[in-house]
Amino acid sequence: MSGCGSAQGDRARGYTDDVTDLPSAGRPSLRAEQVAQTRAALVAAARQLFGQRGFAATSVEDVARAARVTTGALYHHFPTKTALFETVFEAVHSDLLAASAAAAGGTSDDVELLARGIDAFLDAVLEPDVQRIVITDAPAVLGLARFTELDERYAFAAIVTTLKSAAATGALHVPDPETLARLLLGTLVRGGMLIASSADPAATRDRVSAAIRGLLAGLGDPAG
Repeated sequence: MSGCGSAQGDRARGYTDDVTDLPSAGRPSLRAEQVAQTRAALVAAARQLFGQRGFAATSVEDVARAARVTTGALYHHFPTKTALFETVFEAVHSDLLAASAAAAGGTSDDVELLARGIDAFLDAVLEPDVQRIVITDAPAVLGLARFTELDERYAFAAIVTTLKSAAATGALHVPDPETLARLLLGTLVRGGMLIASSADPAATRDRVSAAIRGLLAGLGDPAG
């Protein structure tokens, strides 16, 4: 029968007795793990270099060297340096959301929850690498439309949910949570720019925080 050839015949046709590259139940193949490790190494190296030097001063050769892979391997995962930067931006943004969620823990007050999340973002902007990637480089490298799309993808829904909850309890008067969420995201970006360009970033961070908290306080439901 055609399925009963010899082991040598199988090997001659490109088959092998080595099954380490085949996925087992619930586990990725060795090859898939190696691919994932290479991609993770590239993103980690790019994140460090983009954060330290900035996008323009970092070459793909720099990233490949830091990740200990070839430039060919880099281009296999990311067709352009901009595509690599976008992945780094998304990773940093994900970390910011996690930090905001952690900072918001321990309170059932929706307004305070929102304010704590905002404060966590402003605290992160004080870190030079976050500031350079998210505030300084991202709008220019990605373009305003793509930057806004990614910014809203990772934070918009959470802010809308909190605003709706605050409105439902009467803590805030918010007729249009979606529009307000977008305005708050824009305020955070502008606040980050103020911090990045300030001679005293920590003091500017505190002023931005106070101003945003003042805006939220002004949204208190007059009927509440």
